[in-house]
Amino acid sequence: RHGAVKNEDTFKTSPFHFDLWFYFTLQNWVLDFGRPIAMIILPLEWFPLNKPSAGDYFHMAYNVITPFLLLKLIERSPKTLPRSMVYVSIIMFVMGASIHLVGDSVNHRLIFSGYQHHLSVRENPIIKNLKPETLIDSFELLYYYDEYLGHSMWYIPFFLILFIYFTGCFTPVEEESRMPVPALLLTGPSSLYYWYLVTEGQIFILYIFTFFAMMALVMHQKRKGLVLDSNGLFLFYSFIITLVLIAVWVVWLWDDKILRKKYPGVIYIPEPWAFYTLHMNNLHAAKESL
Repeated sequence: RHGAVKNEDTFKTSPFHFDLWFYFTLQNWVLDFGRPIAMIILPLEWFPLNKPSAGDYFHMAYNVITPFLLLKLIERSPKTLPRSMVYVSIIMFVMGASIHLVGDSVNHRLIFSGYQHHLSVRENPIIKNLKPETLIDSFELLYYYDEYLGHSMWYIPFFLILFIYFTGCFTPVEEESRMPVPALLLTGPSSLYYWYLVTEGQIFILYIFTFFAMMALVMHQKRKGLVLDSNGLFLFYSFIITLVLIAVWVVWLWDDKILRKKYPGVIYIPEPWAFYTLHMNNLHAAKESL
């Protein structure tokens, strides 16, 4: 069953995978979004700066659990999907997430030394005075592995797997094209996490191309008399709400001159952690000084 999709697969149905989507959303929030928070909140003496932090262990668990859940999701597809592409994507996903683990670990530890995420590497006060200056190049290389290579190898296969799964979420039965209550309850947390993923990962182009591909596929399948099932609707609506959240985020920070300098391109989407170190961190410092 490694070849093309069989015709009879088109007419199989699949109930809403509440267990998988719930575990997927929960571990995304706890192990991905929660890892830098755990690193900041937990006492520093528990995790010295020269040892892995609590967030690093969260990241390690994420790197194991997420590929497993993605594989289980693919297995539950009512259609036979290209397994070779899925396996290669999973391998790249693990490699990219592991590269990101190392770079992100060091970058977040630098916060305790005064590193400011809203500034570039060379503009950071703790970096620009390093001697010899070649050390700055090393930190820029670390930033490249973290923010560019790691993110690309992590997120491209991640969205590719979701899209591959999405291609099997169509049914000729109109009655199956509705979202049950559990799906509605999970849509909000799922969308909010995708907002964080796109903004913090700086992967808007990848996200919007995936979303456009989903829209094109929906319109194409509609001409054949096929509609999205509950799992496809959940994924599609999550992406729609994510786009709305990104638009609100951009409009809110549109006139922020400092973040504008950090993100000077045509696509202006600030990272939440850059916003935190610029505004919220300063607010916490001001409260402590009172």
